[in-house]
Amino acid sequence: MGSPCHFALFELQPSFRLDLEQLAVRYRELARGVHPDRFADASEREQRLALEQSASLNEAYQTLRHAPSRARYLLALRGDELPLEVTVQDPDFLLQQMHWREELEELHDSADMAGVAVFKSRLKAAQDELNESFAVCWDDPQRRAEAERLMRRMQFLDKLSHEVRQLEERLDD
Repeated sequence: MGSPCHFALFELQPSFRLDLEQLAVRYRELARGVHPDRFADASEREQRLALEQSASLNEAYQTLRHAPSRARYLLALRGDELPLEVTVQDPDFLLQQMHWREELEELHDSADMAGVAVFKSRLKAAQDELNESFAVCWDDPQRRAEAERLMRRMQFLDKLSHEVRQLEERLDD
């Protein structure tokens, strides 16, 4: 068995619904305990161990605090290997993606800050809805395909939301 489960590091049960505030507090507590500075006078082996623990803790925290990666991690815990990129077998969502992309391009071309704000809030609502749907079905073996489809949608919306932030920065300059 490899490293302990990300949830176990934080003494949490595997769940999609997490209190992110509580997770951040727990992360800071644990990070202080394994911070390499605390091991400056320790043996080389202890320093290396502290560094490895610190790296594991950081990876676990980054994975769990971010909804799409937390969803992917939960599905992987169930035992399936999930390819990173997959052609979305999801025609309705592919159509939706095309509309979002076109709309984002139009907002970019028109430099419409108010429009970007509206787009961003619609995107946030879509993300919240996806998160809620995933939370309901991720641990039901009968709904495995649905959970994977939702996780992939979450990844797309996350990427789109990153592009929206980049557009905001460009329009702000």
